[in-house]
Amino acid sequence: MQKYILSNTFLTKNIQVLVYGEWPRQSKNCKPFFTATYSEKDKEVIQKTDFNKTIEFVFVGNLVRGKNPLYAIQLVEQLIRKGKNVNLNLYGEGIERTVLEEYIQNNQLEKNIFLKGNQNQETIKKAYQKSHFVLLPSKSEGWPKAIAEGMFWGCVPVVTAVSCVPFMLNHGDRGVLLEMNLSNDTIQLEAIIEDRKCYVDKSIKASEWSQQFTKDIFETEIKKILQS
Repeated sequence: MQKYILSNTFLTKNIQVLVYGEWPRQSKNCKPFFTATYSEKDKEVIQKTDFNKTIEFVFVGNLVRGKNPLYAIQLVEQLIRKGKNVNLNLYGEGIERTVLEEYIQNNQLEKNIFLKGNQNQETIKKAYQKSHFVLLPSKSEGWPKAIAEGMFWGCVPVVTAVSCVPFMLNHGDRGVLLEMNLSNDTIQLEAIIEDRKCYVDKSIKASEWSQQFTKDIFETEIKKILQS
């Protein structure tokens, strides 16, 4: 109902609506928009370590069912079982923490999967910088901040095709769209891990795309809208 009202140019003829991402058949009063975390001065090229060392995954979000942290753990577990040298660091707190702790312990994953709790922005930034992939198998999102932030630092995003995520990932060109099928999603990740050129290509594209959306540009775009 809300979507219908806001996209109807007759009902909202004096209103401009900011909408995350670009959508098919988007009405002229709906303006594609974004959210930003970093500034122009934060931009830098991050050289990711190669895959002969540990492959680092990071999850940033509340530990609740809607964010699917258990699926993130199970996906990395599949890679471990297949002999990949991978780690997953989860940042955040929530009611699922006990469930996750028990799963990690029961499946002997303590050496590879770590619950880091809530951390400050600088710690999260460093986690993105050292990680190869940012993982978020969420059931719903608006503008998934953790994905945009990870992409800013060259992490290849691994995320469900919800909300504007397909737009952010250019339908898989700069990331991996999860099917929420462990077997199929594991195959997708294995293919990238085994193809360094493919990984580097997606990492560069992710960073270049996300670094368009800085706080400086955000402020400029807000001013343009207010003046129009």
